[in-house]
Amino acid sequence: MRHVFAGLHAAAAILAAALPALAQTAPGSSGAVHDPQGLGALARKAQNPLANMYSVPFQNNTNLDQGPGRQTQNILNIQPVLPFELDADWNLITRSVLPVTSQPGAFGLGALQTSLFLSPAERTEGIGWGAGVLVQAPTASDKALGSNVWGAGPSGIALAMGGPWVVGTLINNVWSFGGGPHNAYNTFTFQPLINYNFRHSPGTYLSTQPLITADWLAPAGQRWTVPVGLAVGQVFRVSGQAMNANLGAYYNAIRPDDAAQWQIRFQLSFLFPR
Repeated sequence: MRHVFAGLHAAAAILAAALPALAQTAPGSSGAVHDPQGLGALARKAQNPLANMYSVPFQNNTNLDQGPGRQTQNILNIQPVLPFELDADWNLITRSVLPVTSQPGAFGLGALQTSLFLSPAERTEGIGWGAGVLVQAPTASDKALGSNVWGAGPSGIALAMGGPWVVGTLINNVWSFGGGPHNAYNTFTFQPLINYNFRHSPGTYLSTQPLITADWLAPAGQRWTVPVGLAVGQVFRVSGQAMNANLGAYYNAIRPDDAAQWQIRFQLSFLFPR
């Protein structure tokens, strides 16, 4: 339990550091919010995994005290999101994650994961969902960076939007097939998505998006990784190009013995509204 409190304390420290800067940008509570670039609406769209918008996020995760040697691991996830309109009623949303990993003794590509979601084009009162399949391809360039066998499993998204909040979750479980028992994997991922948008500072938000995972084939007591933390972000434009940047820290309150204690996450996304 003390690990959970330590993570919450660190999250609160990030929040305390961010709020003074946010307060300085906020005008008085009366009157309309000046947002000529539409950054507030764009931020909510960027936080919506079901939005009809192309995006290319580059998410860099620096894991501290990783492995038996308690060293640093860096993973750059390239995560394009491509929605397609199938007809008037349904959209197909593809979300891919290709890791590029640097760690002691190994550098290269990890296993590519691609999720395919069917989602209703019309949403009721800010509620949305998507359901589909995740496919894992054996693209790892080194056995230390990922499995060399195919895998697949169900995947889903749920979302609710109201006021300044965008809240949702991503969930999947992937099983390996082929490759024999020594190359088998069975992993579960659950990612809450909680975003709070500051009305008087358009495009500015706080979020928490911990990646909770379980390795069902690991020994009891070594299966779960449960992070806690916070991030602060801003949507902006550079020469007309919409972009979304956020920086956060997560503490692995529950983790296997060799897992990292801390993760520093920086993400820069290129947004292409449709």
